Amino acid sequence: MKKTRYSPMSKLFTVVFLLLCLMWIIPVAEVLINSFKSNAAINTNAFALPTTESFVGMDNYAKGMTFGNYPFLKSVGFSLFITVVSVALILLFTSMSAWYISRVNSKFARFFYYLCLFSMIVPFQMVMFTLTFTADQLKLNTPWTIPIIYLGFGAGLAIFMFAGFVKSLPLEIEEAAAIDGCGPVRTFFLVVLPMLKPTLISVGILETMWVWNDYLLPYLVLDRTKYMTIPIHVQYLKGSYGSVDLGATMAVIMLSIIPIIIVYIFCQKHIIKGVAAGAVKG
Repeated sequence: MKKTRYSPMSKLFTVVFLLLCLMWIIPVAEVLINSFKSNAAINTNAFALPTTESFVGMDNYAKGMTFGNYPFLKSVGFSLFITVVSVALILLFTSMSAWYISRVNSKFARFFYYLCLFSMIVPFQMVMFTLTFTADQLKLNTPWTIPIIYLGFGAGLAIFMFAGFVKSLPLEIEEAAAIDGCGPVRTFFLVVLPMLKPTLISVGILETMWVWNDYLLPYLVLDRTKYMTIPIHVQYLKGSYGSVDLGATMAVIMLSIIPIIIVYIFCQKHIIKGVAAGAVKG
């Protein structure tokens, strides 16, 4: 069997990317380690491994679930609802919009497409104050309505990826469906949508990670006395006189990032496939 020879440049890139990978893994590992240490041990040396004296087992996780005046499971419920509904709305409406943009050659379609691309480069800080006022006026400041705002902010990237993939699909399949009597709605849901599966998965994963971990938008829009998502809940894990139990905080952070890490690990190959498919220009 012939051995593969690697050039010095490829070996250099391997080392560089390995170091970058460690830079991303080390903070997560530190949070995991400290979630099993006492608060005093974390304050003394956050980078030390747990010892017999500092190891507290699952006490931090039990404390984190009940710490503060707001139930952690309630925050999980709000985060889960907002993420699921927001991603579902983004996938449905942006895929339909991208199909329309790619198949209808009109000035309006092109203008709408470039408008969506422009929304990707507008910093959130430029619109967050007017967004807060608008959300209050339109009653979009609840977990049941904030997915509409996420749909607006997530549409740019999703339409860009969907439009690139739709352009690579053969138009003859849709024409055959039209000959068989399918209208636009049936053609999209029965013919086009199944072929969009690679991009649907990749966009869904990217949007899920964004919405689940988002802190600023819910913090600005939602009433924090009634509704808290997980990132907001972590910030408010404070005791009397503003003291912070770092052990419980680390445990709650781990509980919040484990689901999204698992999703990413099992679906990362679909992200690469979907991005590559969305980059194809027809």
